[in-house]
Amino acid sequence: MNKKIIIIEGYLASGKSTFALQLSKALNIPYLIKDTFKIALCKNISVVNRIENSIFSTVTFDGMMYVTERMLETNTPVIIEGNFVPAGVKKIDEAGAIKHLVAKYNYTSLDFKFIGNTQNLHQRFLQREKTAERGEVNKIGMDVSYDTFSQWCHNLDDFDIGGETIRVDTTDFSNVDFNTCIRLAKEFMDKLNNSNFPH
Repeated sequence: MNKKIIIIEGYLASGKSTFALQLSKALNIPYLIKDTFKIALCKNISVVNRIENSIFSTVTFDGMMYVTERMLETNTPVIIEGNFVPAGVKKIDEAGAIKHLVAKYNYTSLDFKFIGNTQNLHQRFLQREKTAERGEVNKIGMDVSYDTFSQWCHNLDDFDIGGETIRVDTTDFSNVDFNTCIRLAKEFMDKLNNSNFPH
């Protein structure tokens, strides 16, 4: 029994999804990535505007939480990734919903908070929007100014579910020690449930 959940959250275009895949492979535990989950949900649905996109983002989060809870019911460790928001940003308090599940099933959490210089991330975001891998359902469909992008990122700053948090600055991927991040995650997985995880 290993009642552990790893949350990978933070700024847009900060490399969260790529790290989630790497970490899942390294730990051999399942992952749920918000963007790819949304692509799967909308595979046979046409999303034509920002309003519909926003609706399906909410549906995606609810779907992710449903699957996450089914895993937690069976004491399965899991990685969840997304630009999860704290209370007051959207109608749904995503941080509160995750925190509720963690407490309900007596799980221990580790949070990787991905941040970075928002000017660098904005350029990365604009380039990513042009790629096919992004998926039409995840594309914004409009020019996003730097100020808007920066605000979107900083809206995520207060995400906190009460567990240990490791901040990862991905302004420059070449300066990020992802091996250390993976090592810390492995140490977290190896610790007894509900023991204190060192900063």
